Amino acid sequence: MIAIIDYGVGNLFSLSHSLKAIGEEAVVTGDAEAILAADHVILPGVGAFGDAAKKLRQNGLDAVVKEAAGRGTPVMGICLGMQLLLDRSFEFGEHAGLGLIPGEVRPISEVIPQDLKIPHIGWNPLNLARPHPIFKGVKPGDCVYFVHSYYGAKCDDSVLATAEYGAPLTAAVGRGNVCGCQFHPEKSGDVGLGILKAFTEWNGQ
Repeated sequence: MIAIIDYGVGNLFSLSHSLKAIGEEAVVTGDAEAILAADHVILPGVGAFGDAAKKLRQNGLDAVVKEAAGRGTPVMGICLGMQLLLDRSFEFGEHAGLGLIPGEVRPISEVIPQDLKIPHIGWNPLNLARPHPIFKGVKPGDCVYFVHSYYGAKCDDSVLATAEYGAPLTAAVGRGNVCGCQFHPEKSGDVGLGILKAFTEWNGQ
């Protein structure tokens, strides 16, 4: 069973629909027991980091995610969910993250040319930085779908993939049994479905 964490932030329908499409059983839940009983955990998210982090804490789900990760359960963050895995964010102030992967969240405006539009919206090829089980089916030139104005910075040791948007931006991170995708695999066609499938088959090692 895959637990999709429901904390009031995230595109839960399309994610659960995508998992169903690849034959995986998933439950959208904010219940701690259900999350900790799951074989895999997904932390989705859209919107502002500070609001999302606050909602996680209010529901006690920050501790639940950390406990699941500490037990060795494979955990994936998606978009804002990936950013929440890092130490802190500088989106509209400074906010603490979950600290499961070293790094911080900073505006892409700091590193991309001024003539490029923000947010970064669209399809970009993944540049794999190092092998990881969730990317076992990804081929050179495979594209995924992004929507973001902030990116994972100072997380070089954990970067799994980058995408070029005037500068190489962090597209995925991983450390131990925890990983995250800045892009939306549930909106990335067959490539994204393949990444989700690979995650469900990953044992966290």
